Amino acid sequence: MEKIKSLADLKKKREDLQSAISIREQSENIQVKVAMATCGIASGAKHVMEVIMNECNKRNIPATVTQTGCMGYCYAEPTVEVTKPGQKPVVFGYITPLKAEELVAKYFAGNEMLDTVIPVNYEKVEL
Repeated sequence: MEKIKSLADLKKKREDLQSAISIREQSENIQVKVAMATCGIASGAKHVMEVIMNECNKRNIPATVTQTGCMGYCYAEPTVEVTKPGQKPVVFGYITPLKAEELVAKYFAGNEMLDTVIPVNYEKVEL
């Protein structure tokens, strides 16, 4: 990892990261973020993430699956945020490995919602 030695280095690093995020968010893939804070991992988020990746591969669904930190829904772990191209993110809670298969089959492949949707109580802030 390169060291940041000046404000110019920091600004360059920020631009590079924002560019990478912008490219990822504008892709035609479904963006999937699995919450992997301590509570998520303890609730089985790693296995849920594996199931989601395997099901997407099996069904040839173009998805970018990544892990993220705490989403603030500790009571509903494991939680998964799904953003389809051109749509707002939807957060699903209480995702077991079986629910993860159902999530891919019903919501990713179609548009059928599951009963584990968590209402949005935040807004994305652009810096």
